[in-house]
Amino acid sequence: MRDITTRPSEAQEKDAYPAIGLYIDGKWIYDREVWKTVRNPSTENEIGTVPKATAADLELALKSSERGFRIWRDTPPSERVRVIRKAVLLLRERIKQIAKILTLENGKTLASAEAEIDRCCNFYEWEAGQALRAFGLLVPSEARMQKLLLRQPIGPVIALTPWNVPMSAAARKTSAALAAGCSVILKPAVETPGTACALVKCFEDAGLPPGVLNLVLGDSAQISSTLIASPVTRLVTFTGSTEVGKHLTELAARAMKPVLMELGGNAPVIIGPGVDVDHVAKLSAEAKTRANGLICASASRFIVHESVYRPFVDAFATAIGNYQVGDGFDPTSQMGPLANARRMSVAGAMIADATSRGARIATGGNRIGNRGYFFEPTVLADVPLDADAMTVEPFNPIAACVSVPDLDSALNVANSVHVGLAGYAFTNSLADAETIQRELEVGVLSINHFGTPDADMPFGGVKDSGIGREGGPSSLDPYLIQKAVLQYTGRV
Repeated sequence: MRDITTRPSEAQEKDAYPAIGLYIDGKWIYDREVWKTVRNPSTENEIGTVPKATAADLELALKSSERGFRIWRDTPPSERVRVIRKAVLLLRERIKQIAKILTLENGKTLASAEAEIDRCCNFYEWEAGQALRAFGLLVPSEARMQKLLLRQPIGPVIALTPWNVPMSAAARKTSAALAAGCSVILKPAVETPGTACALVKCFEDAGLPPGVLNLVLGDSAQISSTLIASPVTRLVTFTGSTEVGKHLTELAARAMKPVLMELGGNAPVIIGPGVDVDHVAKLSAEAKTRANGLICASASRFIVHESVYRPFVDAFATAIGNYQVGDGFDPTSQMGPLANARRMSVAGAMIADATSRGARIATGGNRIGNRGYFFEPTVLADVPLDADAMTVEPFNPIAACVSVPDLDSALNVANSVHVGLAGYAFTNSLADAETIQRELEVGVLSINHFGTPDADMPFGGVKDSGIGREGGPSSLDPYLIQKAVLQYTGRV
C-alpha cells in the first residue's frame, strides 16, 4: 500500500476554495456567525468556514420560497426548461473548477469528482424532458360534464443533502423539484457546502428568478425543525442515514407533509459457483473503493459460494491491496481519504469487532500515515454473521466476506438486515439470476456488474432504506399533486 505523495499547499487549498454563504431571495449572505469549519480530509487543514443562518434568515427563506413558488409555478414549462438547460450548460463548462472544490472538501479523487458532476448533468437533462411530459388527463364523462385530472407542483420543497455525494444528491433533488415547478430550500451538509454553493451559482447565472432556489446553512436541528414545521413548505426530501431519516419523517408527519427518503444500505454481493474469480475480484475492488467506500450503494457484504470462496477472497485481497491510496489531486491515486475523523474511528472499531469474533484480515485494516484520514481498503474473511461488518452499514472501504453452501443460504444472509437499498449478484445461471431478481430484498439490483441507475431509472430502497424513488419515468410524481376537476358545461 503506497503512502501519500503530492498535495496542494495550504495556501493553494484556500485559494481554490470559495467563500461560503447563504443564498436567500437571490442574494448571497456572508456576514453571519461562524457555525463550523470546513477541513480538507487529505491534510486536515481548515479551508473555509460555514455561516449559521439565523431565525430571521430562515423566515426570510420561507417567505422567499413562497413568493418564488408562485412565480415558478406559473412559468410555462418550456421557459423552466430553458433556464434549467442554461444552468446545465454552465455546470458543464465549470466541471473542472467545481470538481476541485468537491475534492478539497470531500477527498474523493479529482477524476471521481469530475465524473460525479458530469453525471449530475444527466439528472437535470432528464428532468427537463420530464417537465415537458407531465400531462394531465381528460376523463370520459356524461354529456355536459367535463372531468379533468390536473397535475400541479406540490409547493416549496425542503431538500436536505449529505456530504458523501454533495453534487449528486443536490442535483437529484433540485432537478426534479425545479422541473416540476416547485421552489426549493436546499440545506447541504456543513462538511461540503462549497459544492452546493457552486451549483446554486450556476442557476443564479442562468437567470433563475429570486426565491426559486434558496440555500441555508447552520444548525441542522434548528433548520429542519423550523422549515418542516412551517406551513409554507409542502415536501421534505432527504438523503442520509436511516436514523436521521426516521426523525425527519416523524417531524414531517406531525406537519402532515409527504417525504421522499433515500436512506442507508448495506449492499450484499452474491457470488455464485463457476464465475471467473479473478474478473469478479477486480470488479469488486473497484466497486468497494468507489467514492472511497463512502456511498450508500457501496458493495459491502460479499456472500460467496463455498466452491469459489477461498480463491475469490485471495484474488479480492490481492486486487484491492494494490490500490493506490492518496490525495485526491494526485493523478496516481485510485482512492482518497475517508471524509472525517469519525469515519476513521468507525472503521477501526468495525475491524476490531470482527476480529474479536473470529474474522481474519485478508488485507488492509490500518490507517495510512499520521496526517489526513487515509485508511487501507480492507478485506475481512470468515466474518461471523453477527459481526458489525455484516449487520451495520460500514460507510468505509471495508468488505466483509462469508462462505455459503447454496443460493438459498446466500439469500437468507443477504435479506437478514433491516435495510435494502442496492444489491449485486454474479452468476452464470439464468435460473439463479431469476430467483435473485424475485427474492433479494433491495430497491436496486445489478447482476454481473456493479453499475447503479442513471437518470432514466428509479433509485431508492425498501425496508429501512427509505420511502419513494428518485429518477426514472415517475421521477416528478413526488413533486406533483393530482387535482380532480369536475366541471358542468351546461348553462346555470
